[in-house]
Amino acid sequence: MSKAALKKCAQKVPGLLPLYHRLKPSTRPIYEDGGESFNQQLQQSLLLQYQNAKYDKLSDAGFRCYSQFEEDGMILYALSVIGMKTRKVVELCCGSGHECMAANLIINHRYKGYLFDGDDISIKNAKAFFGSKKDCMLTPPVINKAWITRDNINYLLRTAGAEGEVDLLSLDMDGNDYWMWEAIEAINPRLCVFETHNDIPSHLSLTVPYSDDFYCWSKGGAEKKFRSVSLLAMKALSERKGYHMIGAHRHGFNVFFLRNDLANEKLPPITVEEAHDNEWTRHQQSFWTQLRGFPWVDPEPLGGKRSVVRPAAEAV
Repeated sequence: MSKAALKKCAQKVPGLLPLYHRLKPSTRPIYEDGGESFNQQLQQSLLLQYQNAKYDKLSDAGFRCYSQFEEDGMILYALSVIGMKTRKVVELCCGSGHECMAANLIINHRYKGYLFDGDDISIKNAKAFFGSKKDCMLTPPVINKAWITRDNINYLLRTAGAEGEVDLLSLDMDGNDYWMWEAIEAINPRLCVFETHNDIPSHLSLTVPYSDDFYCWSKGGAEKKFRSVSLLAMKALSERKGYHMIGAHRHGFNVFFLRNDLANEKLPPITVEEAHDNEWTRHQQSFWTQLRGFPWVDPEPLGGKRSVVRPAAEAV
């Protein structure tokens, strides 16, 4: 965790900032682990404060430790409200591990991690990353290389040991995200964080058509951005599965869903429009004219029949 991030955490807890100034990492490390144990002390204090706090929006509780943006803080706040019950986290497409949604929970909050990725190099790096952490020495996360499809996803989860209720599911596949979430039955997440495609306008329910071998990063030009799912489509699917949207990070494409039986006034529902009310989303949606001609699918049609959405039939 960077010095700036440590200081931001300390500022959230009354009385902790003076301690930070006495103990902050410098060119002479105070801790042999490079400040990670101090980071854990800060986060344990944050958990106590979060239990008595109520933020106007979920992203206000955010900070970045291992997540790409402020999702680590958002996850910690949501779990402080609903409780850390199973201490299990599942991440589909974990990358190299050092920048993922599960890492902070695994390293700093004693979570058992079940991580999957289809890339050999990412898996090798993830195993090396978590293998270098003292807190993972005796109980390392389960890290599996697998090309995930809707036919094998439940088998992969069960054989990894992730079956049943888990505190958090993180899904970021840059492709078949909608179809994976629709197919998942082996686990029952309490909290979910999904990456969605905010180039797609807020009023459109669209996803890429399902394909076992879908891989956008081998494409060129605008075709590389023909991937993933719109927020409206993911919201509709999540509601059908018993979840409601409670927040988004400040850029509007990483969104959080809470299981309905855990509804809490400190985590109120938000709309697609609220999630998309930010500078980055407005900028990205200006590129929709370059993407609307691709064969998107409406996965939640009123008549119940899925079909390819043709550009001439779209409302823009």
